[in-house]
Amino acid sequence: MPEAIRSDREVMEYDVVIVGGGPAGLSCAIRLKQLAQETDRELSVCILEKGSEVGAHLLSGAVFEPRALSELIPDWKEKGAPLSCKAGKDSFVFLTKSGSFKLPTPPQMKNHGNYIISLGELGAWLGSQAEELGVEIFPGFAAAELLYDSNNFVIGVATGDMGISKDGEKTDMFEPGVELHARQTVLAEGCHGSLSKQVIEQFNLRENSDPQTYGLGIKEVWEVAPEKHKEGSIQHTIGWPMDSKTYGGSWLYHMKDNLVSIGFVVGLDYENPYLSPFNEMQRFKTHPKIAKLLEGGKRVGYGARTLVEGGFQSLPKLTFPGGVLTGDSAGFLNVPKIKGNHAAIKSGMIAAESLFSCLHKEDTPAMGWECASYQKNFESSWLYKELYKVRNIRPGFHKGLWFGLVHSAFQTIGGWLLPYTLKNHADHEQTKKADQYKPIDYPTHDGVLTFDRLTSVQLSNTNHDEDQPSHLKLSDADIPVKINLPEYAEPAQRYCPAAVYEIIEEAGEKKFQINAQNCVHCKTCDIKDPAQNINWTVPQGGGGPNYSGM
Repeated sequence: MPEAIRSDREVMEYDVVIVGGGPAGLSCAIRLKQLAQETDRELSVCILEKGSEVGAHLLSGAVFEPRALSELIPDWKEKGAPLSCKAGKDSFVFLTKSGSFKLPTPPQMKNHGNYIISLGELGAWLGSQAEELGVEIFPGFAAAELLYDSNNFVIGVATGDMGISKDGEKTDMFEPGVELHARQTVLAEGCHGSLSKQVIEQFNLRENSDPQTYGLGIKEVWEVAPEKHKEGSIQHTIGWPMDSKTYGGSWLYHMKDNLVSIGFVVGLDYENPYLSPFNEMQRFKTHPKIAKLLEGGKRVGYGARTLVEGGFQSLPKLTFPGGVLTGDSAGFLNVPKIKGNHAAIKSGMIAAESLFSCLHKEDTPAMGWECASYQKNFESSWLYKELYKVRNIRPGFHKGLWFGLVHSAFQTIGGWLLPYTLKNHADHEQTKKADQYKPIDYPTHDGVLTFDRLTSVQLSNTNHDEDQPSHLKLSDADIPVKINLPEYAEPAQRYCPAAVYEIIEEAGEKKFQINAQNCVHCKTCDIKDPAQNINWTVPQGGGGPNYSGM
């Protein structure tokens, strides 16, 4: 192993370092250790998780398909996996402003045999399974930096320095980060990870793929009146409040104990810079059908995160010198199925099996090598086939709702067999100038059914150390006021679901203010900013949301 890149940092050495304690990273670690036990080999594996504990940053709808989990841990039921709420009746509904009508439920959205879960609880359970196998997990430590050798190959990661004041000076409590050197580094950071973004650009991993495209999901958990609760009930909606040009829709999942997971997703390729995904979610709840369910209930949870929507044609090359991408870091999500957790687990397993095979070859170099078999193994898996079959459904909605629905039906009944693949586009490029639109008049928040963003962020238990520097970096501090404000009415004020960005006035001048302490780590700003001027980096470990039951 090489010496420390920075002399003031301690070095820890592992065979595999995994960045991210979500379903992809945890399943990769578990599978690596399973294989080591099966072959009686030594293998050191660690996971860095930026959340305060495993599961703290995990957020999903979520109806969970257990196929991959059953492959990873066949006796998950006996081991107490938190899958207890069986999926019940499915419905697919089109909303008008004041009414609704049922649509046929697409085959991909039928959930027989699945479970309504809390992804955070599943993550915590997977973490315990990993630790039992000998995986070292370090929650509260964010991987802030990729480490390279003289050949520009990745040789590990470093955690961020702790205890830096707002002016950038070291305090008396300053502690340098730690370098974790590894034979292979697995990036399982989730959607639009900061290190994943770097390696994709550094090694041109999108050379043969389309841009990734994203959605923003806003989620609330409600405790509803017992007589309105139907455990296992699953409903998805399209239509109002979205217009026919904007991709979006909702979910309502009835969990146990009179709890309902309610969420709204807006495709981040929307054109109108005045649109606010958060306020679209609040407006959605005022629909008579939804308001009736929530009447007399209480909101007990809030969160937001982006999700990868590009699918098959937006998958980058999965390997680079020194490591691999897996889970949402690569883009493994089935949009028509509205599921990605099973894909994350399966991709983590494929990565583990590929890496393990390479790690124990006699001619494998100590560090910096590329695991080419991972790409091949993915392409021969059921996950590849699943994503290929639905590759044209989400991009079909680029031409609007009605074309998208008709095209989806055609694809489902066999159109996917035809040798064409629709293209994806970069979301930030779709934003139009503000002078082409009128501001949207959203309803005033009443504090009972609808809420403001700051009140919502409080429910996410978000916390960042006040003394740390902002993790939201501007490439050019002048762009928000000089370009984004006059041309796009500065959409950061509206696309952020946590009120991080504001235009304020000081001494008669407009100023762009960043309230980094509000950030729920959704990364919408890094994706949607029309000038691509905002760089989301990891804050000091342990900060951000602390989701419970989400």
